[in-house]
Amino acid sequence: MASAANAAAQVEARTLETLNTDNLSLRALPVDPVEGGPVRQVEGACFSRVKPTPVNNPRLVVASPEALALLDIPASEVSRPDFAEFFSGNKLLPGADPAAHCYCGHQFGYFSGQLGDGATMYLTEVVNSRGERWELQFKGAGKTPYSRQADGRKVLRSSLREFLCSEAMYNLGIPTTRAGTCVTSDSKVVRDIKYDGNAILERATIITRIAPTFLRFGSFEVFKPTDNFTGRRGPSAGREAALLPVMLHHVIRTYYPAIWAAHDGDAIAAGVGVGPDGAGEPWPPRSGGPEREAALQAMYLDWLKEVTRRTASLVAAWQCVGWCHGVLNTDNMSIAGVTIDYGPFGFLDRYDPDYICNGSDDSGRYDYKGQPDICRWNCERLAESVRAVLPEGRGKRAVAEVFDAVYRKTYVSLMRRKLGLVGAGAATDAEEGEGAGEAEGGAEGATLLSEAAVEDEALAAALLSVMEATGADFTNTFRCLSRFPTPAAGADPSSPAVVEAGGVLDYLLTQCCDAATLVAAAAPHIPPQNLQMLTMLSQKNPELLHQMGVSQQMLATEMARLRRSQELAKVTDAEKRAADEAKWRSWLAEYGAALQRRAAAGAEDSRRVAVMNATNPRFILRNWIAQQAIEQAERGDFSEVARVFALLRNPFSEAPVSDIIASAATSTRGGAVTDEAAAASGSGTGAAVVAPAPAGPAAAGAAAASGVSCALPVYDGLPPTWAAELCVT
Repeated sequence: MASAANAAAQVEARTLETLNTDNLSLRALPVDPVEGGPVRQVEGACFSRVKPTPVNNPRLVVASPEALALLDIPASEVSRPDFAEFFSGNKLLPGADPAAHCYCGHQFGYFSGQLGDGATMYLTEVVNSRGERWELQFKGAGKTPYSRQADGRKVLRSSLREFLCSEAMYNLGIPTTRAGTCVTSDSKVVRDIKYDGNAILERATIITRIAPTFLRFGSFEVFKPTDNFTGRRGPSAGREAALLPVMLHHVIRTYYPAIWAAHDGDAIAAGVGVGPDGAGEPWPPRSGGPEREAALQAMYLDWLKEVTRRTASLVAAWQCVGWCHGVLNTDNMSIAGVTIDYGPFGFLDRYDPDYICNGSDDSGRYDYKGQPDICRWNCERLAESVRAVLPEGRGKRAVAEVFDAVYRKTYVSLMRRKLGLVGAGAATDAEEGEGAGEAEGGAEGATLLSEAAVEDEALAAALLSVMEATGADFTNTFRCLSRFPTPAAGADPSSPAVVEAGGVLDYLLTQCCDAATLVAAAAPHIPPQNLQMLTMLSQKNPELLHQMGVSQQMLATEMARLRRSQELAKVTDAEKRAADEAKWRSWLAEYGAALQRRAAAGAEDSRRVAVMNATNPRFILRNWIAQQAIEQAERGDFSEVARVFALLRNPFSEAPVSDIIASAATSTRGGAVTDEAAAASGSGTGAAVVAPAPAGPAAAGAAAASGVSCALPVYDGLPPTWAAELCVT
């Protein structure tokens, strides 16, 4: 107890000048001998030293006290007058050594050659009082050798989206990079938001990101030889024998220490790979013979399996919370298995497996339903990228063995918790307890599901099918199901008394969209007249169709959407509501029967409700909520940012919205955050109230009229009609 108190006191005594910095990555990995300089191909290096470009009049928009605490930065430091100077790049933190990372990537399925940190830069690594190593990074701090034609800046809208979503995902329990601060300025940059030639000036804004590492799959693609399709190559192609072992050993030793220790990495890897100081020998190792090479390959294989396991587990968590990344290129996949690079992401409103959150994704490659397949494909590209030291076939077989089994087991485990299908025994608890935050190891042995788990998997699939057919809200549907009472022993689960219990059925019907919304959602992305022309072209000149970027599969999908929308257009709202009610009655009867069987086996209903309410969030960062906060912030009012942040820090809370915001306002943990929160709640000098926002279609009224126990305030209600017009690219 005394040592813990002493550690806490030491952290509180820390200042920005006394952080325990240790720039291990810059010592362990090769650094470009040229500092800064023009945009260029960087060969034989993982980093290029750079300097942040200063901004005018930087000021703090929001800070995350929990994220900053990872660096041992106490909340009191946020209030110091020069805090924004340090976190805009105008001043450098003592010990910082800014550098931009060189990496490549497959973008939308095609190898793009060198990419790199065009708008981000490594600042330093901090080893905190708990012995944890965290990398601190700027995003939006100016040009680097990898900026290509861009200016290296980010603006307030994109920066706020990343800040809020990073912290939202953390509080949802999903592995993620963290956001420490968001600092805006009076420096302006030109942006063409809709790519229509109407450029505007926006405020240059910088966020600080925190993660164990920002190395990614694309970090290893710098060794890729010339791609047969794009003709591009990695800048360090031909140097893999010398450099690839150095990168792998740094990554495994630092971020996968259990694997390093299990394989006695210090012994078997010594002297393999040519380090930054020129010491060592290229692959394959000359000493130790085939046995040493085999031992190293076994370590690399276990590492690849663990990266695959973490990735599969991560994407399962995304699917279960209804989150879509938007740009799942290999350069946006973390080597540590955390969510990285928040761009045109989106949470589902209405459940739609074809949801595309990125307005630039014309082919729908990165739609919601396809995320698991894309992540597996990316893991295969990682296996390819290390083939110089691990045979490609062996690596890809490992990906195939691990990914699908881990994904399915994690997904089903999370879905069972979302539905409250939890058992009464320790064995069942162990089966249900695996999720996105599993510890290192255990990549195999996840192949089989119990018979009960398979049944629950089918029940979850049936729920999603009903949600899709009725256009039900993803988040609100799951959240409300905890109010559905477990039927009494001997009761008929399909009886009206059971199905209508708690008013949940009535509430669910308020969460379903109207017929016109389903018609619009089902419409093809290609206009019907163009679709007919392309269909004719596919028969007469399929090669030309391919050159236009349209595949036969894409064409077939679009034609199916056209037929679906035409069928839905014949359905009236009254007909849809009757069909919706029948579908929900049928599924609730199945669900009631499942709960009834669990209760007969000894499961406690109170535990079911607690598990569901701790798994299904009440608050998520819907696009419309982010947009309202952004629009107010762009006018200089950060109070809505504070309100939204307060809710996202408490995504499962049942407390009234006003109480959550007031609690954030009176907290002593948030520095500048609490100043804004105080204004937002009216408890400070700002004397503001929670800004009104459009409510869902009579959800609260309908709920009150029917006695539903899950009536929802605005931030957890249905999105306003204008939200459908939002487009993020």
